[in-house]
Amino acid sequence: MAIKGPILELKNVHTYYGNIHALKGVSCAIGAGDIACLIGANGAGKSTTLLTIFGVQRAAEGEIRFKGRPIHHLRPEQVAAQGISQIPEGRQIFPRMSTLENLEMGAYLRRDKAEIASDMEWVFGLFPVLKDRVRQLGGTLSGGEQQMLAIGRGLMSRPELLLLDEPSLGLAPKLVERIFETILEINKKGVTIFLVEQNAHMALSISDTGYVMETGRIVLTDKASALLQNEKVKKAYLGE
Repeated sequence: MAIKGPILELKNVHTYYGNIHALKGVSCAIGAGDIACLIGANGAGKSTTLLTIFGVQRAAEGEIRFKGRPIHHLRPEQVAAQGISQIPEGRQIFPRMSTLENLEMGAYLRRDKAEIASDMEWVFGLFPVLKDRVRQLGGTLSGGEQQMLAIGRGLMSRPELLLLDEPSLGLAPKLVERIFETILEINKKGVTIFLVEQNAHMALSISDTGYVMETGRIVLTDKASALLQNEKVKKAYLGE
């Protein structure tokens, strides 16, 4: 039986915003087909980690490898072409485009029309409300619908790795549950997921591996189930 190796590796990654040292030697590895989550306080560097992986922020030092190949020198569109999709914090859909046009934008690098149509139906299966809103402008959708659209758009590139930044932010509790159920459904299709999430309990509950970040450093790594029982994590992030 083949050993499942990491699909994504960060080795001693440093990132700066001007003079601000945002990531201070971040190292982690995510297994192919896993869900990994990154938890921590606001401003710890969680979103910067995802932005650095995707090439929006350039790593000043260190190495990022996807499927064994270095990607830290690539631009975001080149990273996307490797098979990585990012769902940014705050959704960032195209408000003046229809739901359908937003989803089509997710597939802009693809040429396999029949497969694109198949993936569109899969997205509509995950989020039936989007099928009812295909002609509606993205900016007129509810917050929950916009989050579904952002995830759906990310899936239309048929990624092997999905970077999800705060998918539950600002959503009602019932919608939060639905989003996390959907993340599990996406993962069952073989998509590896790296999740940044303020709702630490929910994130750890669905993840294989968890990372705790403080001031630009990963200070704790363990199985997510173990982190749920960790006294420090309970006190600092789970409100227990």
